[in-house]
Amino acid sequence: MATADAPPVVKRHPRAVAALLTVVGYALVVGTLYLGLPIYPTISEATVNLLADAIAVVNTLTVFCLLGGWRAVRRGNVRRHRAFMLSAFLLILVFLVLYLLKTGGGGRKEFVGPDGAALFYFGMLGVHILLSILSVPLVLYNVTVGLTHTRDELKQTAHRRVGRVTVVVWSVSLTLGVFAYVLLNHVYSYEFVRTAGF
Repeated sequence: MATADAPPVVKRHPRAVAALLTVVGYALVVGTLYLGLPIYPTISEATVNLLADAIAVVNTLTVFCLLGGWRAVRRGNVRRHRAFMLSAFLLILVFLVLYLLKTGGGGRKEFVGPDGAALFYFGMLGVHILLSILSVPLVLYNVTVGLTHTRDELKQTAHRRVGRVTVVVWSVSLTLGVFAYVLLNHVYSYEFVRTAGF
């Protein structure tokens, strides 16, 4: 399972690697959302809608991969578990690219609907965002450890314990994100707000 050619520093310090990658990832997200990084092509509202649809599909597939990976490891099938979890990780990287392009090159959608629905939507969205923030370092830690340690070495790490928490936090976050997408795009309405600078 592990790679003998993994850099020793990565193998010895998976928490530091996860922390560094978390900071880099969130610097890119914050820079895109609040600083208007000028690195994205300008895209239309129609393309933003298409990317939102694609993101919902990617997130749904990620949930299925997470649940499949959890089920596989519970049945002792480590190879299948690893395939599912790496697929989930690759899908979330696809999500990140699509999300940054949608937001950085296009804009965001603000919920338009009745007060009760808005309260429910923003509450759900808030929990989704909080859980997504919490899941990033957990995911990065588990992926780092999973890729750099053998099956026997994994028993000496927090991979299993962290993995249990990660699957729950990440799955709930993604599921709430998909529900928020459905409410915003298919049940109620939105106001499109173009990214500053475009």
